[in-house]
Amino acid sequence: MAFEMYRLDVTDFVATVTFDRPPVNAQNRQSREEAIALFDQLSDRDDVRCVILTAAGKVFSAGADVKERVGLVQEPGDYLRHNRLTREYFYAVSDCTKPVIAAVQGPAFGAGFALMLACDIMLASEDAYFVMPELDVGLAGGAGFLMQHFSRSMARMMYFTGRRIPAAELYRLGVLSACVPPETLMDEARAMAREIAAKSPVAVAQVKRAFNVVEEMPTRDAYRYEQTITVDLSKTEDTKEAQRAFVEKRKPVFKGK
Repeated sequence: MAFEMYRLDVTDFVATVTFDRPPVNAQNRQSREEAIALFDQLSDRDDVRCVILTAAGKVFSAGADVKERVGLVQEPGDYLRHNRLTREYFYAVSDCTKPVIAAVQGPAFGAGFALMLACDIMLASEDAYFVMPELDVGLAGGAGFLMQHFSRSMARMMYFTGRRIPAAELYRLGVLSACVPPETLMDEARAMAREIAAKSPVAVAQVKRAFNVVEEMPTRDAYRYEQTITVDLSKTEDTKEAQRAFVEKRKPVFKGK
């Protein structure tokens, strides 16, 4: 599939996905369909071990393309199909078998904010800010993503007021892993991605799956599930190599097996 709204670069096991839909990277049907196909592809690529999601221009994403909503329903079922596509767009990112690092420059509105929250690790530039303006344009959605990362009061305040929240505040709250000058954002993201890509891709994929599965489990059940993953990993060549390398005080050489 050819991608018109995303640019992809793969270097040293790190894939950089750049959302590029001028002027403000608003999300429409085509951009969602392409993103689903792209992240599914990255999940299956052996030459990719970590993904950076960023955007071109001065706006990370203006959120849903409201212009597309006008005349959206032409026949019964149109809105249901639209909503299904929108849901799967976010989960294509969170379900990607490779860790996804968001590198957010500039503002992220509504669905753009939710897109960042669907990633595994979130970094932003100091000039970034975040807004949930859904109520102002007759939309709903994204509350679940907010509640995963914010307190009950904070999530509702952001949604009901539509206030602008600066990146520095999200960093203070522990939502962002880093808040850095704009000129160093991609360097920070690439350094973290390379660090992850240097680890066993088998182990990383299994642990990402564990995070997604145990998120809503009781702690005892979650740990039991993780222990089954440890057993499975113990049978892999990468784990045996990691343990030998640890004992021999050298860097491991992983084969992804």
